[in-house]
Amino acid sequence: MANTDITQRSQYERTDLLAGGEGLRRGSEKGAAVYSVIALVVGAALAYGAFKTIDNWAQWVVLGVVVAFTVAVAVAIGPNRKGSGSQFKVGR
Repeated sequence: MANTDITQRSQYERTDLLAGGEGLRRGSEKGAAVYSVIALVVGAALAYGAFKTIDNWAQWVVLGVVVAFTVAVAVAIGPNRKGSGSQFKVGR
């Protein structure tokens, strides 16, 4: 972009070229599904282990705080939050 004039740059940054992500390279859908299944199985095994080893109410409180914090972070950095930039103008 350093060696372009204003006309070339404005053509490059046209809003009608900001399509819905057709230019983005996406990974394999099958790979994502396999990863999701493996992550779900590992997460379920770890949750089962945690539930079996918790002895008293203080450990339940700590687990609840960890889960609440994880949910709060997921909401805070999620793609649907206000100001995340996920609402691009497509077309004219």
